[in-house]
Amino acid sequence: MLKGAGAAAAATILGGLPLTAAAQDNAAAYGGKRKILVIGAHPDDPETCAGGTMCLLKQAGNEVVSVYLTRGEAGIEGMSHEQAAAVRVVESDNACRVMGIRHIFMDQVDGNTEVNLARYKEMRELLERERPDVVITHWPIDSHRDHAACGLLVLDAWRRVGRTFRLYYMEAMSGTQSQMFTPTHWVNIDPVVDLKHEACLCHVSQGMQPLLDDWHIPMEKFRGLECRCGAAEAFALHTEALKSL
Repeated sequence: MLKGAGAAAAATILGGLPLTAAAQDNAAAYGGKRKILVIGAHPDDPETCAGGTMCLLKQAGNEVVSVYLTRGEAGIEGMSHEQAAAVRVVESDNACRVMGIRHIFMDQVDGNTEVNLARYKEMRELLERERPDVVITHWPIDSHRDHAACGLLVLDAWRRVGRTFRLYYMEAMSGTQSQMFTPTHWVNIDPVVDLKHEACLCHVSQGMQPLLDDWHIPMEKFRGLECRCGAAEAFALHTEALKSL
């Protein structure tokens, strides 16, 4: 039995994707293809936190979009914001090409993200334009301010647009960034784990291999133990979403 949602997690469909291998033959139960946005604070956040799930959703025929709140301007030591952003945009282009998805850049600044009326409106307008069926974003209780800001902006927008999509939270380096994260759903990423890592490694400027070795791969294995597979990603469903779907 899975933790959290128990057997229900094994049978639930996330945007058309069966959550465990045992549910593979239930893919049609969700009622067709879906549009999924994965909204991260920085280039590489969607890929490292949910890249396997993104690949599986895309392969299942869904439309998957990676949304970056910033361009990672503060993410390369010794470079100006403009220089770093230029590098990281190219890296994001390459990562999304590996996964076969499109991406959107918003215009907040890495390390200086804002949560105010203008930024709330900006996120709401993005979601109104894109009209997703599922959104995956940062768990708002996070030691990284940009992650926390991103999660809060999406949460507010979800409420403002009338809870019209299923809202899931993803974890980022749990234990040092995401805090008190308790999953409700797990996705077996065994079939695409190498593809996920290939996309992550496109972010060369971030020294990604050590991050994979020290953080992301151990997390994938731990979540895999919880749902009896080799590698998995975990998510927390905002349960209010069930009221409108």
